[in-house]
Amino acid sequence: MPDTATILVQVPPALAAELAAASQEFLADLLQRGLHQARVERAIARYQGGLLSFAAAAEEADISQAELARQAYVRGLEPPDDPELLAEELR
Repeated sequence: MPDTATILVQVPPALAAELAAASQEFLADLLQRGLHQARVERAIARYQGGLLSFAAAAEEADISQAELARQAYVRGLEPPDDPELLAEELR
């Protein structure tokens, strides 16, 4: 990893022991995936709460509307009917 920064995070001892055995690449991937998932979940929650449109939620999560629809469906949320979204899904 050419450009890196060091951070300090306090975690419970059992988790620290498990993470200590992991490679730096694995830990970086784990953090990146977790942050992505958190952004998606936050955007869906804000959409459900009426704070964002579906398109704005997808933009906030940095994913396509089609991907947001898939993520929302997994969580039991039916996305709005949208011809543009349907066309993207069928590509």
